[in-house]
Amino acid sequence: MKFPSSTGFALFGAAMVAISYGLARFAFGLFVPPIRAELDLSAQVIGIIGALPLISFVLASLVAPYCADRLGARNTAVISGGFGVAGLVLISLSNGALLLGVGVFACGICTGLMMPALTAAMQVLVKRTLHGRVSSVMNAGTSIGVFVAVPAVLFLADAWRLAYGSFAVLAGLGIVVTWFFIPSVSHVMPSNAAPPPPITALQWSRLFRLSLFAFAMGFVSAAYWIFAPDLAVTLGALPAGETGWLWLAVGLAGLGGAVAADLADRNNPPITHALMLVMLATSLALLAASPGQILLASFSALVFGLAYMSLTGLYLMTGIRLLPGRLSMGPVLPFVACALGQAAGSPVVGVLVDRFGYADAFALFAAVGIVVAMLSPLYPRSIETEEAEEIPEEDTGLQAAYDSQLLSEEGEPYRYGEVTNGPDSETETSP
Repeated sequence: MKFPSSTGFALFGAAMVAISYGLARFAFGLFVPPIRAELDLSAQVIGIIGALPLISFVLASLVAPYCADRLGARNTAVISGGFGVAGLVLISLSNGALLLGVGVFACGICTGLMMPALTAAMQVLVKRTLHGRVSSVMNAGTSIGVFVAVPAVLFLADAWRLAYGSFAVLAGLGIVVTWFFIPSVSHVMPSNAAPPPPITALQWSRLFRLSLFAFAMGFVSAAYWIFAPDLAVTLGALPAGETGWLWLAVGLAGLGGAVAADLADRNNPPITHALMLVMLATSLALLAASPGQILLASFSALVFGLAYMSLTGLYLMTGIRLLPGRLSMGPVLPFVACALGQAAGSPVVGVLVDRFGYADAFALFAAVGIVVAMLSPLYPRSIETEEAEEIPEEDTGLQAAYDSQLLSEEGEPYRYGEVTNGPDSETETSP
């Protein structure tokens, strides 16, 4: 089966990201109170378990480009979904810290493998000129997952096992759809296609700068992801049940992150980065200033959701455009850097909260965000306009690979499930 348009693939990718990122990764924090109460886990144990999906995400992200290149887009996505189903089922069946930890660790692997698999499929199914826009739409799928998870928290908070069982069913359906919709393409190029050019020193320099900005954004955003609900309850005296509405606002506004590619194209990436990072810092300051007013707190969540998803979409788009012939690698470095930034930021926020209180800690992190925003003129541009005009699409090997997969050697139309590795190889057909 074939996608009728790039829009169809973008929506499919957003749904897969919603399952892997929104449900398998970010939903855990929302269910921590009932899970902790039923399993009688200490805060320290919950903190260790909460770090496990981050660790597995980083580890999976490091091997994801190799998996996408060697195993193919379909197989990598199916493996990702398999880890997601296994992790969600283990969480729903957990009776202690060990099984719960294994479950969230598996969910982190699912998250780390999914986006590289989708970008590898996009390399074949979507025109190169639309890669940035499609990637940005797929990235906004995280918000869809968060949006779906929050009502589950509100109505199934005491039945968290049922909620996670339902998430596992959705992940299983995702595997079935993935098998039929993603072609079993691999990175192996046909003999008449030029391989991707080697990564230049200039590209490595730009990737390094991009990763530094992603790390800084992850560092600043950790304050909101980890401590925003606790701030609203502790400092603002809001009922614990009402903090779920903050995450609902984050997920709803995060859908606006799908416009990040267009916004960057119109205003150039450095300006977009500065604008969104200022918004991110503002959301922290606004929540710290008015934590007891649910309307203002929800508005801060709307601002945070829009800024965070737009920034991650921008990093994804820039990483892809920096390495146009290596779609399964370009987004990996900034995403890993963002995750490492969150890991580094979380304990720092905790120390600041213990010493100075929530208001001062959030204000300091907001100030860090403003400083990084001021450095946005150093944000790497994807490709200079004159360079883009000099490098035709055929030079990356993408067009030749795409054409070779549309037509077999005998001139027959390409059928999904077939991989042609070259004129001397046999055609492999998957069911």
